[in-house]
Amino acid sequence: MTLKRALEDSIALKKQVLSHAPTTETVNKLASEMVHVLKSGGKILFCGNGGSAADAQHLAAELSGRFYYDRPPLAAEALHVNTSFLTAVANDYSFDDVYARMLKAYGSKADLLIAISTSGNSTNIVKALEAAQELGMKTALLSGKTGGKAKNLAEHAILIPSTDTPRIQELHMIIGHTLCEIVEQTIFPQ
Repeated sequence: MTLKRALEDSIALKKQVLSHAPTTETVNKLASEMVHVLKSGGKILFCGNGGSAADAQHLAAELSGRFYYDRPPLAAEALHVNTSFLTAVANDYSFDDVYARMLKAYGSKADLLIAISTSGNSTNIVKALEAAQELGMKTALLSGKTGGKAKNLAEHAILIPSTDTPRIQELHMIIGHTLCEIVEQTIFPQ
């Protein structure tokens, strides 16, 4: 793999997503859902594993900190940032249960869970979406080509038509940044 090849592959996938109108429609619907949740006093909660956990934390920070300009913070958090909780639950129960258990402690019907998983098959992500449904939360998924087991558990599923993890994650960040920009501009217009 060369840089040229990586960029060409990335551009080709971006063009494919750009020409897929249902993806754009789903992004717009999810952005509207995020605005509604935040304006109603709810929180945006994110979860993911590995690089997707980093993406989850990054997007939560864009909302709770700032994105393009200074404005009041928005209620957003990545569920894995409490390492004491994460390691205690993983040790005492199972890593498969860490996000579902955090949602049961911290989530409410007013909230939205955005799960990020390139495969959509991570057990802890599937269980988190199931727990969110039990709580009556709104749910969304950023995933790869098929969406895996998680696809049918999310009200808003944004699937990147690829099985190449790095390329999927690149698109997840572009979509995540777009969501943050729409939310920021809608709630705090300049």
